[in-house]
Amino acid sequence: MKNILVLCTGNSCRSQMADGYFSKKLDGKAKVYSAGIETHGLNPYAVLVMKMDGIDISNNSSNLIDDYMHIKFDFIITVCDHANEACPYMPTISALRIHKNFEDPSKLEITDENEKIEKYISCRNQIKDFCIEFITNNF
Repeated sequence: MKNILVLCTGNSCRSQMADGYFSKKLDGKAKVYSAGIETHGLNPYAVLVMKMDGIDISNNSSNLIDDYMHIKFDFIITVCDHANEACPYMPTISALRIHKNFEDPSKLEITDENEKIEKYISCRNQIKDFCIEFITNNF
């Protein structure tokens, strides 16, 4: 079984969404982990928009990359520029590293609730498309 690490800055939003899609769509073909350079807890909007697409990530935890240094990963996927630049050395030398930056909807200064949710949905859909393409090309 292959191991996938999805890495983001705070492991609260984008990496959690990718974790949700990979876990559901790979359905036991890979072990999926997500982590951050820091931990910020689960973003409630990420949980909401994933639930709107039929994926429950509400029981996920926000994890630190240090927790996974002992795991041999086949793929390390960074979903934000900061994580890509700050990713520490991983002992898994053979892991294929893939980077795709997704805009962080939590950093947008939007006060309108509907507009905020639309930005999260847009990010979610981009991540979903990326995950489907990744799975098609690698599994």
